[in-house]
Amino acid sequence: MNGNIILVTLIVIGLIGRSPIITTASCMLLALKLVGLMRYFPAMERRGLELGLLFLTIGVLVPFASERITVKDILSVFTSWPGIIALLGGALATYMNGKGLELLKIDPQLIVGLVIGSIFGIIFLRGIPVGPLMAAGITAFLLKVAYFISDKFS
Repeated sequence: MNGNIILVTLIVIGLIGRSPIITTASCMLLALKLVGLMRYFPAMERRGLELGLLFLTIGVLVPFASERITVKDILSVFTSWPGIIALLGGALATYMNGKGLELLKIDPQLIVGLVIGSIFGIIFLRGIPVGPLMAAGITAFLLKVAYFISDKFS
């Protein structure tokens, strides 16, 4: 019953924070739970991130498949400062996402803080939720900085 209350709370928070992803995910999990399909939860937990990443990657690659991005567009990325900076930004973001995934595997309860922090960011900072991996990547970086600073003063 405690899980139901938490999911309903997340649904309400998602609605207030205008986060359809949190609202939909919470609704789906609550529906699965109420219909008695909780036996699928372990598989969803194990493979959910991989499936999400698969669909995210498909979404990113669609412009290539639909030929909206041409070879000329690709080459211009390597010959302009904005393109080169975008390459570096993309590489850094994926690196941080990887560190975030490692952090979530080591310390999965951090997802609670990431979700609540994302909701605060949506409501109070008018941010856009990009998912738990980027939030976890930034958290991993901030934890490294905090550990570094605390070691300096210990």
